[in-house]
Amino acid sequence: MATHSSQSQCTFKQAIKEKACELGFDACGMARAGRVSAEAQRRYSDWIARQHHDCMTYAERYCDVRDDVTLLLPDAKTVISVALNYYPEAKQRPDVPQIAYYAYGNDYHEVLRAKLLQLAQFIEQTTGAATRVCVDTAPIREKYWAQQAGIGFVGRNNLLILPGRGSFFFLGEVVTTLELEPDAPLEMSCGACHRCVDACPGGALSLEGDAADASRCLSCQLIERRGELPEWVAGAKGNRLYGCDECQLCCPHNAQAQPTGEPLFAPREEILNLTASDIATMTQPEFSRIFAHSAIKRAKLDGLKRNLGK
Repeated sequence: MATHSSQSQCTFKQAIKEKACELGFDACGMARAGRVSAEAQRRYSDWIARQHHDCMTYAERYCDVRDDVTLLLPDAKTVISVALNYYPEAKQRPDVPQIAYYAYGNDYHEVLRAKLLQLAQFIEQTTGAATRVCVDTAPIREKYWAQQAGIGFVGRNNLLILPGRGSFFFLGEVVTTLELEPDAPLEMSCGACHRCVDACPGGALSLEGDAADASRCLSCQLIERRGELPEWVAGAKGNRLYGCDECQLCCPHNAQAQPTGEPLFAPREEILNLTASDIATMTQPEFSRIFAHSAIKRAKLDGLKRNLGK
């Protein structure tokens, strides 16, 4: 267990934030590790009970860990949350099958993990504290801890929004036994705005801000669903091939979104220019080559051809 004086905590906190900035993260904040709020636990339990996680059965597992981040790391004292911009400078032509912006470049799991491991190593070497890195795959409430750490708030689109900067950000965490002064949680909301609720093609969002109904979310259906798609998807997906950004594109906070400075998220020309014919005739070796180190490989070749509808 790492314990330090208040002065040391302040020094370490500043050094960690400076290191996060040096590594390319766009935001970094700290929250006191522990159990999530009773309200957050209730909302998640209700989401599962209503089967709104749909085909994402992994969401049912490790609920005890989701409720208490200290179960991820014994004696954890702090959750360090970071955000990394992925907004692309170049975009697909509207006439080709559309891919969600987050998948234009390299797989974020690989990119974030490499950066977070460097941040964790810096913490361990500087303070002697233990760490654990989390990138999406660990059962941790990423958006909850990011809001607690003051780097954004959860909007009606169920995404973390960085005020004035938008929601095109990946999230990651370093859970550590190092005790640091927490940042103030960000207490903001979407107010009366409901553009994302109105724009969602499947009606997955609610005015009350409840967690998205994945059974009506195109991103979930086009990426996570295996086998046949629900009948409603055909009439709602339009030209979408992989994922859906509609609830972000209409968000006022994204009006001034700036392109990412991370080279590994730069759009790949071969992905940007994929045509329907390219997908329809694609072989498995071609798929493996084109989507090496890409998040799109999660959908598999059969999934892309199914999504194409041909």
